[in-house]
Amino acid sequence: MIDKRVATVEQALEGLIDGCSIMVSGFGGAGLPIALVRALERTSARNLTLILNSIRFIEYTAPSLFSDERVTRAICSAARSPGKEPGIYERQIQSGALALELVPQGSFAERLRAGGAGIPAFYTPTGVGTKLAEGKESRVFNGRECLMETALTADFALLRGHVADRWGNVAFRGLQANFGPSMAMAAKTSVVEVTSLQDEALPPNGADISGIFVNRVIQLPDGR
Repeated sequence: MIDKRVATVEQALEGLIDGCSIMVSGFGGAGLPIALVRALERTSARNLTLILNSIRFIEYTAPSLFSDERVTRAICSAARSPGKEPGIYERQIQSGALALELVPQGSFAERLRAGGAGIPAFYTPTGVGTKLAEGKESRVFNGRECLMETALTADFALLRGHVADRWGNVAFRGLQANFGPSMAMAAKTSVVEVTSLQDEALPPNGADISGIFVNRVIQLPDGR
């Protein structure tokens, strides 16, 4: 069995280069892999595509990704910053420097699941009759119009877990799970930061992600 443990964030992000697409877990602050996102900020990678639920937490955690215009495309469910003044990424969206694909949250979750399951596309009634339908193929099923949504896949998935074993089996704590399992399955390289990394195997019913879907695990040095 392969030992998935890595000692440094640099090893965790090895192979992440210009033009990569990157999924980032997190629902609000729950499950956001802060150490890995800050490590991403310290790389020189540019022309990045981010796939995540809410983009504003990335600007808060790693602002230079946007101030240095290293993110050129974002696929997300929420793109509004909390303040009265627009954030850096909002101004870039308005100017056209950052391409935004806004996805209803349920469709976002299903597109991730489809990506991990090898399903190229599916149909959903969500978004029919709105601007989100523009440019999308539609069909009628049982008298109801549906839009075709395509699967989401990525080069990397950066995830936050609670406990992992040396073989990459990961357990979450509470809402930490959010989109993590689907992203792990949909990415070529899945990296998980965890609070605790143990030598002995997690029990079969104690792992939320099987190690077969995880390439690297790293324990946070401060245990937080």
